[in-house]
Amino acid sequence: MPFEAVVLNKTSGEGRLRAKSPIDCELQKEYTFIIQAYDCGSGPGGTNWKKSHKAVVHIQVKDVNEFSPAFKESVYKATVTEGKIYDSILQVEAIDEDCSPQYSQICNYEIVTTDVPFAIDRNGNIRNTEKLNYDKQHQYEIMVTAFDCGQKHATEDVLVRVNVKPVCKPGWQDWNKRIEYKPGSGSMPLFPSIRLETCDGPVSSIHTTIELQTNYIGKGCDRETYSEKSLQKLCGASSGAIDLLPSPSATTNWTAGLLMDNNDMIFKFDGKQGAKIPDGIVPKNLTDQFTITLWMKHGPSPGLRAEKETILCNSDKTEMNRHHYALYVHNCRLVFLLRKDFDQADTFRPAEFHWKLDQICDKEWHYYVVNVEFPVVTLYMDGTTYEPYLVTNDWPIHPSHIAMQLTVGACWQGGEVTKPRFAQYFHGSLASLTIRPGKIESQKVISCLQACKEGLDINSLESLGQGIKYHFNPSQSVLVMEGDDIENINQALRKVSYINSRQFPTAGIRRLKVSSKVQCFGEDVCISIPDIDAYVMVFQANEPKITISGMDHFARPAAQFERGVILLPDIRIVSTVAKMEHPGDSKDHDRANKPAVLEEMLHNLDFCDILVIGAELDPEQECLELDHVELQGKHLDATNSTAGYSIYGVDSMHNYEQVLRQVRYRNWYTSATFDRKFRVKCSELNGRYTSNEFNLEVNILHSSNSDFMDHVNHMIVQPQFLQSVHHPEGSISAVHNSVVPSVATIVIIICVSILIFIITLGVYRIRTAHQHSSGDNEGSKENEMDWDDSALTITVNPMEKYEKPHQTEEESEEDDIEDEEEDTTSAESDESEEEEEEEEEEEEVIVQKGDKQNATRQEQLEWDDSTLPY
Repeated sequence: MPFEAVVLNKTSGEGRLRAKSPIDCELQKEYTFIIQAYDCGSGPGGTNWKKSHKAVVHIQVKDVNEFSPAFKESVYKATVTEGKIYDSILQVEAIDEDCSPQYSQICNYEIVTTDVPFAIDRNGNIRNTEKLNYDKQHQYEIMVTAFDCGQKHATEDVLVRVNVKPVCKPGWQDWNKRIEYKPGSGSMPLFPSIRLETCDGPVSSIHTTIELQTNYIGKGCDRETYSEKSLQKLCGASSGAIDLLPSPSATTNWTAGLLMDNNDMIFKFDGKQGAKIPDGIVPKNLTDQFTITLWMKHGPSPGLRAEKETILCNSDKTEMNRHHYALYVHNCRLVFLLRKDFDQADTFRPAEFHWKLDQICDKEWHYYVVNVEFPVVTLYMDGTTYEPYLVTNDWPIHPSHIAMQLTVGACWQGGEVTKPRFAQYFHGSLASLTIRPGKIESQKVISCLQACKEGLDINSLESLGQGIKYHFNPSQSVLVMEGDDIENINQALRKVSYINSRQFPTAGIRRLKVSSKVQCFGEDVCISIPDIDAYVMVFQANEPKITISGMDHFARPAAQFERGVILLPDIRIVSTVAKMEHPGDSKDHDRANKPAVLEEMLHNLDFCDILVIGAELDPEQECLELDHVELQGKHLDATNSTAGYSIYGVDSMHNYEQVLRQVRYRNWYTSATFDRKFRVKCSELNGRYTSNEFNLEVNILHSSNSDFMDHVNHMIVQPQFLQSVHHPEGSISAVHNSVVPSVATIVIIICVSILIFIITLGVYRIRTAHQHSSGDNEGSKENEMDWDDSALTITVNPMEKYEKPHQTEEESEEDDIEDEEEDTTSAESDESEEEEEEEEEEEEVIVQKGDKQNATRQEQLEWDDSTLPY
């Protein structure tokens, strides 16, 4: 019992109840006990005392608000589905250890976190005030506190974590919108972790289409940008194709005025332009077999009444307006016209062939091949065969002597107008327009020429799984997959990849679209799968630097040029790219300061030109030649002209080196030629990457009948060094040995010429000095006679000593001699400044001879002195 009774006054009987120790309401709220009073008793010892009646005491402990509310849980968690409004998501509960109802009850709860879509009532129930969106926020964390009825809040707030669960939406999950592709990566998976969510629907089959959209890249996709002739050579096409839309150059200048995209060799026709093909490019009369190939991008014709849009036309140049053959578009139909001459046919024959195709006006690139095997004409579009839906007949054209004009992009109207002009202009884009007389193309070559270098691929077809069906379109830009098991479809789609086989692909974006249909048991379509819109980002390849090196100067006797001299015996073609050294280990600021490392790479070339610098070759006396056996087994061809030699075709740098090392320069009339200069330049991707300009100078050494050249030729007795030793696979040492004799020959000729000049000059100077010395001797004799006469008058006084006048005269004469020497030396030094070092040595010899002559004159003066009488 924590209470005690204390007597305050024994006389009055006043007493007090008090607590012996602190009272805690939380331990016991009430106390009830009995008290009884005792008197002091009788006698000295207080015995015989009496007690009062018993009284009951009831004590209630009044509470103090000493405790704060505390939550039962440290963290509260709940999960809700997006898009719903809940009356109560969860309930939080706090307690207070105070004993009284006033302080022990929780009267209020409050959300401490601001700007959250939640509210809480006084009972601790949390609800959302707006619909939650999983895409907006996956999880909410809010802090909640509690208050007791004494308005004392909890010392620690509680964390409430609300997870938002998305509504089950059927569709593809775990894929990236951007896929990065680096050149040379090969086949790269597009969706390595993709999966299909069907929300537990009873799926019976899945049909998925993956489409790679590349219609805005080049000619419909990433294709090789080599010239059409090089591509045809690479694909094994028959030779003889004539390029009607070549790159503008000095020899092919009819395309210079057309709008052109240089990167892809695309010519754009705006309805106002046409090009005349010069006479002689295409044979006048085509045979019954020929082929026309082209890339075309064309849209609907402008205007209500569509007119003919000419692609290719061969018509009368003047007087009349007959079309001999033409290819044109009319009302989204492709029409080929072929009118035979009477000397070729004299009956009613097929003349117009019509094809109606949607692709002609879809504003997309398509590859067209017209194979003419008269009277049958077949059209190939994107590798697929199409027969004409309409063939009209016509009579042959009457023969005439009127010249014909071949045009591209419009048709030439030579008659029925006051002034010949273009008509029937084309609206669209054309590329790689060629005509091959006498031959038609095979299906294999056509497929190769229009093949894309990028597309969709499947890694490891063997592991696709059971029940998976797939199908590619011809260009591998569309892949269709079908199956009845979700997991098998997921695995199959993870193996779909993008591949670009070009070494230098066109950089940019390739869009991807994945569309799917899911069927359920007993229903046609049970759920809808949203499409995937993604893209492949193809990075720019490192630009190669093509370098040509080798011997850039040599000289050969004229006789060797008559047989032919190899121009480039040691030519070397190397391509390098700049790469950063250890890019993963260096920091960004260090990487900027580090120099790039040149790394050699191998790739193809598409042409190398050997151009003549200066006057063109005279075909009457000189030429460049190459044995065409060297081209066998390679994808190379060559053309020769007075401007130089051109080797073209898609092949390796090694094969180009081998062919260039066999090109010879012949000159069978060398008397009028002393040197020739050439320039070598190579290209990759039709001029997209070009090499340095390698210059070569060739000297022709002639023999002479003059004594001077006979002397020189007599001293140069080393004809063996002038022989050209050819090493097709030569090393550097072999090249050095072939270079040294040529340089040594030139140096020896120069040195011998200088030596002969110095000797001739020396002999001339010696003779001149000798004649000058003879004149001085005669003059000195006359001076001696005059001096002797004067000496007689000087020695009149016999008492004067001889030594002093002797010394004085001797010093004066020496001064005169020194003055003469200085004059001579200064004159010779002025001449020596204009001569070479060898001439200075000869002048020193002459000066020494002049000193000896002066010394002789001095001795003569001394001898004359000795003859004087004392």
